[in-house]
Amino acid sequence: MSAGRAEQLVLDLALRPALGAEDFIVSGSNRPAVDLVDSYPGWRDRVVALVGPEGSGKSHLAHVWQLRSGAPLVMASELTDDVVRQHAERRALVVEDIDRGLKDEHAVFHLINQVRDIGGHVLMTARSAPGTWSIAMPDLRSRARALPVVPIGEPDEALLRAVLIKLLGDRQLMASPAAVAHLARHMERSMRAAIRMVEAIDRRVWQAKQPVTRDLVRDVLAGIGARDHDED
Repeated sequence: MSAGRAEQLVLDLALRPALGAEDFIVSGSNRPAVDLVDSYPGWRDRVVALVGPEGSGKSHLAHVWQLRSGAPLVMASELTDDVVRQHAERRALVVEDIDRGLKDEHAVFHLINQVRDIGGHVLMTARSAPGTWSIAMPDLRSRARALPVVPIGEPDEALLRAVLIKLLGDRQLMASPAAVAHLARHMERSMRAAIRMVEAIDRRVWQAKQPVTRDLVRDVLAGIGARDHDED
């Protein structure tokens, strides 16, 4: 596939450097979350929950914000009063996977209150909305339900196409536009799935010495299991 054709497929999608990490591609599904990171430190709210399904890019954007803000990053399962004291010094903190279980609910409650009292910012990531988090402490449950939520959706088809082009290009695999379009349309919509599919295509190309055509992509999808095997 020519460079011009690849650029056409990625039309209207912005490529942005993830401050030392891999490129982050912006589309409608993640635009609100990207806007949140870009607007720092002018956030209206002190504590924000970034919520989206697994593989949607939450951790990637949290890393971008971490580098921009100088925030330490802690898993919610490891958050303690010592971490809360860290925030008092740094005034920024990333708390990852808060919906997967908390080590110390009182520490999280103190963190939210501390932000209100002394300022600073906290970015929390989760797969589900705050109202569904498993929290026993009534005061913390009330605080969590009041948190502003910025959604990050599953990758849309345009974003998947752009990601696939980049991942294929990283492996020097030249795919036809029809192959990329078919793969984006029928694969599971997640970044993790895109990586898995490109790895499978790479293995298939080297084994069969075939170009990356739509027929090859169909075979790989059939082998891995696709959401939809209907004809285009």
